[in-house]
Amino acid sequence: MTAYNKLMSLIKEIYVLNSAAGIIQWDQETYMPPKGIRLRSEQLSLLGMLAHRKMTSTQLGQYLDEAMKNFDDFDEVEKRNLILFKKEYDIQTVIPEELVGQIAKQRVVSVETWKKAKAANDWKMFQPELEKMVELSVKRAELTMDVIEASTPYNAMIDTFEPKMTADAIDKVFSELRDGLVPLTKKYSDISAEIDDSFLSRIVPIEKQRIMATELANIAGYDTTSDEAGGRIDEVEHPFTTGYYDDVRITVKYHPENVSSMIYAILHEAGHALYEQNLNSDWMFQPIGSASSYGVHESQSRFLENMIGRSPEFLQYYLPQFRNQTGGLFADVKDDLLLQSFNLVKPSLIRIEADEVTYSLHVIIRFEIEKALFSGKIDIGDLPQFWNEKYEEYLGVQVPNDSRGVMQDTHWASGYYGYFPSYALGNVFDGMWLSALNKDVPDWRESVKEGKLNPAMDWMKKNVHHHSNMYDPLDLVKVVTGSEMSAKPFLKYLENKFEKIF
Repeated sequence: MTAYNKLMSLIKEIYVLNSAAGIIQWDQETYMPPKGIRLRSEQLSLLGMLAHRKMTSTQLGQYLDEAMKNFDDFDEVEKRNLILFKKEYDIQTVIPEELVGQIAKQRVVSVETWKKAKAANDWKMFQPELEKMVELSVKRAELTMDVIEASTPYNAMIDTFEPKMTADAIDKVFSELRDGLVPLTKKYSDISAEIDDSFLSRIVPIEKQRIMATELANIAGYDTTSDEAGGRIDEVEHPFTTGYYDDVRITVKYHPENVSSMIYAILHEAGHALYEQNLNSDWMFQPIGSASSYGVHESQSRFLENMIGRSPEFLQYYLPQFRNQTGGLFADVKDDLLLQSFNLVKPSLIRIEADEVTYSLHVIIRFEIEKALFSGKIDIGDLPQFWNEKYEEYLGVQVPNDSRGVMQDTHWASGYYGYFPSYALGNVFDGMWLSALNKDVPDWRESVKEGKLNPAMDWMKKNVHHHSNMYDPLDLVKVVTGSEMSAKPFLKYLENKFEKIF
């Protein structure tokens, strides 16, 4: 057995361990009894330790070094595996175990303090722990800069989520995106303010919503019911997707007074799940057999949720089912009003509640704050004021308190700096995919009118999913579309869509 094959055998063990950890984390959120938390923490700790030991073992390092000596002899897939894994191995081995432990401990303290501070609306309580989390995260980023070939600590942070992307590159795209979204927000929020969508708060029992969720997932192509099903739907407080290839699970929270929340949460999470299920099966348990980036992953969820799920074509097909499944509860509401209500533009305070037009502005604000913070232009103590000013400038809303402002997300408390851009990059990627899809399959929307999502989703499977992690995100955009990444296609899509709806 060659050094490469021995290396891949060890890597497979790491992926199996990590997938096992993912499933028991899913169980922790869904079915674990409250008393099980102590045992669960021991289980997850052991699995994590075993994976880390394998990842940083001398034997694995020797196999990697030997394989890299013969790099030119490998094919493109093998080379990509080596590039991806060497980067991860070097990152893991360059960070001292002591720092790993410090970050893990501080994350627990920061998150717990954030929860209390958010509940009490007390920024001063949270600030000292956030400062410690930032300091440790910068230390980690500085250590990885050479490995990642990043010019700044913040670029090293971004690379964790969007490989080979930089703050400057993102800033260029986001500036274009912001300049297009601000006037769109103003135009369609004024129109939306005149539309009464209060009927959407009519009560749809959870039992009915469960049936609707299963049928909606099946329409999307996410199988939870057949003998060959690779998915399932469960209930949690905060929806998420987890799993690997043949076993990818989604979760949802049902709100009796907000059935639309279920509809779009199911489509969103199904988009994530289908990406995972449609990764190239030949590359399972290999570094290349993973998603290209967090932003590309987000593009898949938002494509199914928004570009399909909120489209006039899909709702033309789905609304008769919706009316039937809700027992005539919305019989008095015209289709045009339902279409508009599912697409209202309402500038708001909370990112996760944002509509399709304003969502990216929430993300851009967070990116601009991170960029200013890690370049030394502002201090952590300045975050609330900077946040509030940006929300008024971009979204025209005044932030009443820090709990609904700068402390609304858990990301910063958890040390996930550089993550936020991925959410809006998902929209930008979608604009790029859509422009290529329209050229390759010009009549795909006609199929959606009949509830047939295959033409669009098969194209996505072939052109995005199947490439898995063969390409970094910017390279993937070039391969799929032949163009450089730009916000223009996404903005054009929004302009065309909302002009027709309103």
